[in-house]
Amino acid sequence: MRISYATQNDGKLISLQRDLKQYNIVVSQVNMDIPEPRSSDVQEIAQAKIQYAFDRLKQPIVVSDAGFYIHSLKGFPRAFVNFALETIDLEGMLTLVEGKERTCEFRECLAYLDTSLSEPKYFIGHVPGTIAKQPRGEMQDHLWSRLGLIFIPDGADKTLGEMTGEEYTAWRSKWRDKVAAGHLFGEWITNRP
Repeated sequence: MRISYATQNDGKLISLQRDLKQYNIVVSQVNMDIPEPRSSDVQEIAQAKIQYAFDRLKQPIVVSDAGFYIHSLKGFPRAFVNFALETIDLEGMLTLVEGKERTCEFRECLAYLDTSLSEPKYFIGHVPGTIAKQPRGEMQDHLWSRLGLIFIPDGADKTLGEMTGEEYTAWRSKWRDKVAAGHLFGEWITNRP
C-alpha cells in the first residue's frame, strides 16, 4: 500500500515512514505549502490542512500537525512551536520553566482522507516527558524540531538529541510505537473494512 503525505518537514516524513514500515505501507512526500489557521488546537489545524490538501490533490492523503505542551505554563506553546522557537528559542523556554515543574508532552494529530470517507479520520498521539535544564545533543534525522534537544521522554535519561540511532530506535519500539499517531493510523488502515 502507498500513502501520500503532504508535508515540507523531512523529520516528520522520516518518522511516519518508520511508523508505517511495519504495516508494509510506503509513504511518499507531497511537498506542498499548506496554509495553517491560527489555532492552538492541533486537530483543528490538521482538519484545515487535510481539507486543503485533499481539495487540490484529489487523492488519498495524510497530513499532520504537532504541538509541544508544557504543563506548568498551561500548555504553552501548544501548536505555536515554530513561533516560540523563532521568538524566544530554546533558551527562552528554559527560562520560562526555571523553578517550575518541567513535565511536558508532544501531541500530534495525523489526519487521513480519501474518496470513500465523508470526513477525515483523526489519530492523536501523546508522548510525555520532561524538559532538560539545558539543550543537550544535536539535531538528527529523527528530530522534527530543535525541541528534541530539550525533551527527555518518560523512561529515558537522555534528550532525543542525545540518543544514538540505536537508542532512539529502542526507545521508539518500547514507548513511542504504542502511542504514535502514525501507528494508530497504521492499525486502522490495515484493518479497515
